[in-house]
Amino acid sequence: MKTLTVPSEICDITAAPMPAHRAEWEERLLAHPNLLRTIADRIGGPFHVMHPETVIANIRAFQEVFDRAGVVGAIYYGKKANKASCVVDACAEAGAGVDVSSIGEFDAALAGGIRGRALMVTGPAKSDELLRKAAGHRALIAVDSPDELARLIDTGIAARVLLRVQPDESNSRFGMDATELDHAMQLVRAESVRLEGFSFHLTGYKIAPRAALAAELLDRCHDALRRGHPVTTISIGGGFGVDYVPAAAWRAFREGVNPRWFHGGRIQNHSLYYPYHFPKPGPAMLEAILEHGGLANRLRDAGIRLAIEPGRALLDRAGSTVFQVQGVKTRTALGHPYRILTVNGTSLSLSEQWFDSEYLPDPVLWPRRPGTMTPTCVGGSSCLEADMLSWRRIPLPRLAETDDLLIYPNTAGYQMDSNESAFHQLPIPPKIVLQGGNGQFGWAPDT
Repeated sequence: MKTLTVPSEICDITAAPMPAHRAEWEERLLAHPNLLRTIADRIGGPFHVMHPETVIANIRAFQEVFDRAGVVGAIYYGKKANKASCVVDACAEAGAGVDVSSIGEFDAALAGGIRGRALMVTGPAKSDELLRKAAGHRALIAVDSPDELARLIDTGIAARVLLRVQPDESNSRFGMDATELDHAMQLVRAESVRLEGFSFHLTGYKIAPRAALAAELLDRCHDALRRGHPVTTISIGGGFGVDYVPAAAWRAFREGVNPRWFHGGRIQNHSLYYPYHFPKPGPAMLEAILEHGGLANRLRDAGIRLAIEPGRALLDRAGSTVFQVQGVKTRTALGHPYRILTVNGTSLSLSEQWFDSEYLPDPVLWPRRPGTMTPTCVGGSSCLEADMLSWRRIPLPRLAETDDLLIYPNTAGYQMDSNESAFHQLPIPPKIVLQGGNGQFGWAPDT
């Protein structure tokens, strides 16, 4: 990957380049002479591009890790990461289940061909309607509290459940502490409830705590089996990292980041940045968890399957977001000019900005042609000062012009629709599904 060099005379106001890893399909799309322009003209606003074949490949990469380790695994796609129906279709094709937390997500998964038994229902204090529907379809329900379990029992419908555990020394509002778990274990004596195991979710991306807590839950599984419960499963949740940019780019950004790189001197809290370089992403992280402390051996010996609920990691390099430049201004910082672009969408389509952070992988300026490196930040089309897609001055390879396109890479995981709304009565950007190979793409709106 070619590295862009920032001229020394403007390096004080220009952020370090953050070139994204790009999939082969995206390189072909960027190299296509007119497809992006054709879609942009047809849509008439910002849009997202989805490549479901990449989702299938990501699922299979996780499945291969389980196979190599000799561990029975179950993959449930965390649907909250992206609402596109083509992702559910890909899960059905690849043999993955779906993790849902609402009636809408449940119905959408069923409509996409996911069987009820391949659904895991998570989230706190589920509605009675969702509990009844989940039990009726034989979905696996991750119960968050004794109260929720009691309401589920009151439905009188036979149900498959996991008990969600609150990690020790955690202040999370999710899961049950030791006292609540003891209470829940008393309640699952009801004939209508089938206890199939335990689950947890950890924030952050550390390997050792996940493996250690999974090992602890194996002890709970052994105890439950002695009590006569048909326990088969431990779920360790999601949180599998994604590698967005090369290690050198991430290191250069972390070492040099300062207010001069950002429009208005706005610099976000460093601790809130996503780790955009991740040395063991996705499947490699799963492999490391299984190896840590001999977890794979213990799972095999116990005859317990390991369930995971990845969202972002199944969407890695499976989608991008496209904006059209509709306004250009020049401003000055520290005596150096830089560009402010206004695009035909808002930062609601890049969710990181709304968490006192920023989505850092560099967008691609299209058409790609030579020019003079230009420090550039990117604003949205709303009337809010805070509506900035990129506060940092990105080293774009040339001067951007009205009607150029900006393609933000790898946005399928949580970025492209977690916070989108019809603010200013603007339509929500549609998702365009790309299909086909051998240099030829077909495209259609996601349904």
